[in-house]
Amino acid sequence: MTPHSRPIIVIHADESCLGNGSEGRNPGGAGALIEVAQGDAIIRRDLFISSPDTTNNRMALCGAIAALAILSQKGKRYRVRYVSDSQYLVNGMNDWVPSWKARGWRRKGGRVENVELWKTLDKTASDHDLQWEWVRGHADHPKNEYADRLAVRAATHQLHSESAVPSEFDAWLTSTKKFPDYDADIAFAETVAEIEENR
Repeated sequence: MTPHSRPIIVIHADESCLGNGSEGRNPGGAGALIEVAQGDAIIRRDLFISSPDTTNNRMALCGAIAALAILSQKGKRYRVRYVSDSQYLVNGMNDWVPSWKARGWRRKGGRVENVELWKTLDKTASDHDLQWEWVRGHADHPKNEYADRLAVRAATHQLHSESAVPSEFDAWLTSTKKFPDYDADIAFAETVAEIEENR
């Protein structure tokens, strides 16, 4: 299979840490909406993980590792657009990681925070052709808001989906009534077309 014929997967992800940076234990969660076309249908799956004591940055990394690892288990190489509101994650994968690796996983100013997670993510990401895209959080982006909902729920109740499960996105989109003119399938198709155009 040539790189251009590989299936395209779009992941919208977010993370949450309740009391991030506060004294004591800060529970966290991460959530992802995973989309792929199968024939004429668009299949959506949810993924969510949690940790009893963490930070926003760590959950952004852990969420990306979990989502990409699930794809890797299928034994295929995918083209993936990973959309997140974490500048830490997106800037790291787009700009910082190559420089850190060239210096033996060190920054100019010293050690890399969360270095083991960055190493794991770098290795997991190498299984696929990745595009990392930043989106502003809490800015009325339906799929980012849904991923945020998954992350907050996972953090609050310490939930873990174990694998990608059938998504509740369509039901949520209908029930929220916040985005009456939003067509999730058209949005997915436009993203796929953009990926194909820029390949």
